[in-house]
Amino acid sequence: MAKRSAIENNNKKRRLAAGKSLLRTSLKKVISDKATEFEDRIQAVHKLAQLPRNTALVRVRNRCEVTGRPRSFYRKFKMSRIALRELGSQGLIPGLVKSSW
Repeated sequence: MAKRSAIENNNKKRRLAAGKSLLRTSLKKVISDKATEFEDRIQAVHKLAQLPRNTALVRVRNRCEVTGRPRSFYRKFKMSRIALRELGSQGLIPGLVKSSW
């Protein structure tokens, strides 16, 4: 089980990123558009730099919903390989069968 603080920090980053995503995408669109004037693009760069770093979606880490483990994360199931194997062996995940040969 991951530390509660690490899980909560990640959830906070996820909320911040969701709240500011529209603003960030509009500023990035202004910055990348070559038709806009240079001064407007510079102002957009400064506004983007003034936003908190944790509002960037890149800073959000995928974590297991069950244990909070940050590594070996399966996006389809939203859990780590260890939790997936345990729940799959118990038959709690529909359609998942543990193979053996």
